[in-house]
Amino acid sequence: MSAKFTSLVPSLLPDRVFATGHADALTAPIGWNIGGHEVVFTHMATAMNTTGSPEAHAPGLRTLPNPKWIRGYLGDVLVVDSRESLLVWENPYYPQWYFPEADVFGELRPTGGTDPTEDRGVAEINDLVVGDTTASGSARRFPESPGGILDGRVRLDWSALDRWLEEDVEVIVHPRSPFTRCDALASSRHVQIFVDGTLVADSNRPTLLFETGLPTRYYLPTEDVRLDLLRPSGTQTACPYKGVADYWSLVVGDEVHDDIVWGYPTPLPEVADIAGKLCFFDERVELEVDGVSEN
Repeated sequence: MSAKFTSLVPSLLPDRVFATGHADALTAPIGWNIGGHEVVFTHMATAMNTTGSPEAHAPGLRTLPNPKWIRGYLGDVLVVDSRESLLVWENPYYPQWYFPEADVFGELRPTGGTDPTEDRGVAEINDLVVGDTTASGSARRFPESPGGILDGRVRLDWSALDRWLEEDVEVIVHPRSPFTRCDALASSRHVQIFVDGTLVADSNRPTLLFETGLPTRYYLPTEDVRLDLLRPSGTQTACPYKGVADYWSLVVGDEVHDDIVWGYPTPLPEVADIAGKLCFFDERVELEVDGVSEN
């Protein structure tokens, strides 16, 4: 993978955010910075419990039982094996997995450090020790959480393990929100993209990507894009809902527009129809759809 691989922690993409994803519990502005350009959006959604109403235990705290089987590996060693994880929204954008302590196969070694939070109580920070490997400060317990909702559970840093699975499917970047949906739909809309007055893409066969709370993105066949103006930038980003994207810069005259185009060579199955197609940063180009400016 490219040395320029970017996982804008907690993630990522042109169409994702500083904390990647969506305001599943609260409303908050989110944005990203790629190629020196910042874009900010505000999203709104509500985390719901299985009865269809918010599961609130303290101001700002949202949780949801997770029906999925979650496993985590360090190399080939199984470290987490849980069918009873809890989704906890530590920030508005996406949840974290909290596991029963018995489902974590490693020594949780207290560091003596703590981290007070407004909604979950005081976290006790632990090292995760698996064989000869120590993931320093990567495990947190909340022994006095509001209503005891997190008692006996452990939250692990994503980076503490090498591989995470939902059922038998690998998850990248961070846990996925059950309130995020991606639809990739074939369309006959007429999409034209101009940069500095130059027509750089013209298509009547785009694939439109509709992702919860985010702007519609237009993925175009390469035959409908001025490939002669594109230069691979080496940048990559990752999204838990779409996969790993490659980037290109665009050269128009003497002007170089860094990382203005991206595409997913092998996207996740849910959005397979965008494979091999190219998408422009709508916010950095002049976009016309069916003759109407979208800027």
